[in-house]
Parts: sequence; C-alpha cells; structure tokens
Amino acid sequence: MSKEENLLELMKLRILRSFRWENDVVIPLSKELNIEKEELENILMGHLDMSSLENLHSTFESVKHSCLMDKLNFDLNLSWLSDILEIVSEEDKNEIKLDVIKEISNGKKYEDALNEGKIALVSLLNETKIFEDI
Repeated sequence: MSKEENLLELMKLRILRSFRWENDVVIPLSKELNIEKEELENILMGHLDMSSLENLHSTFESVKHSCLMDKLNFDLNLSWLSDILEIVSEEDKNEIKLDVIKEISNGKKYEDALNEGKIALVSLLNETKIFEDI
C-alpha cells in the first residue's frame, strides 16, 4: 500500500472511531450484524469515500426516525389496520406512531412506549366503530 493510501485509510479510520460515529453507528451496527467493530470499519472504509464518511452521520440520524416509524408500523400492525382493512385513518396512524416516538425520545423503553401505543390504538378502534354492537 502506498503512503497516500495509508494516509487515506488512517483518515477514514479516525472518522469512524470518532465518538459520535463509533457510538451511534459502528458499535450498534456491528452488534446488529454480529461482527466485530473492526470488521465493520473495514467494510465501511472499503465502500465509502472521505466525503461520504464525513457526511453520513447526519444522514444516519435522519434515517433513525424513518426506521423507527417503519418498526412501529409493523409492531402495531398498522399496515393491516390502515392500508388493508382501512379502519384506521392515515392521520390517526401517524399520530399514534409519533406519540410513541415522542415517549421513546423522552427516555421511555421501547416496549413500554409500544404498549401505550397499543392501548391508544385499541381505544381509537373502539371509539371509531361504524356499526353498533349487535
């Protein structure tokens, strides 16, 4: 490896091992993929140039919200209730998810916030019945 390539690798590694990158991206993603953080660092350095590495952390932060919205959509079965059965409006679906995300952002554990979201969802479903009980 040339001197320039060694320097570039060192610079990339410094970015990846910075506090924000390591705690927010490298450690969680390596745990999720069940690999050592050094292996993930090598993967990222092999796929991303300096510009991408320098700008990716802010992109990662914005994607976290989107991923959490998708996870809640799945965990609350909102695709079924809203998109298929059409018994929960798009507005109500988003409001429930945003309320749960707000609770998580305020420090509540995911499972606890999810359970509160389920309670709110059931309450909404009971309030918005079209047909009266027979």
